[in-house]
Amino acid sequence: MPAYMIVEVETTDEALMVEYRKHTPGLVAKFGGKFIVRGGKTTCLEGDWTPPRVVMLEFPDMASLERFYHSPEYKPVLAMRLKAGKSRAIAVEGYSA
Repeated sequence: MPAYMIVEVETTDEALMVEYRKHTPGLVAKFGGKFIVRGGKTTCLEGDWTPPRVVMLEFPDMASLERFYHSPEYKPVLAMRLKAGKSRAIAVEGYSA
């Protein structure tokens, strides 16, 4: 069953975030993941949620997502993102018909 990582990001250090973005595609792919959403326009349909940036990654399963997120390779890259802004992230299992 696929799994998704959804991240809301508010960038406070654009230069560092640009550097972070250089490292993520290869690492995501290494763990079988791919970008589904990487920024882009958002429109609030309900409530008052207006995130400045949303990123969504798809992985083959939750185990692959967790291996990516907790990997030694991603740890220093994640530290860049956390230093470059404020973020909230969740992992959620997908639906398999």
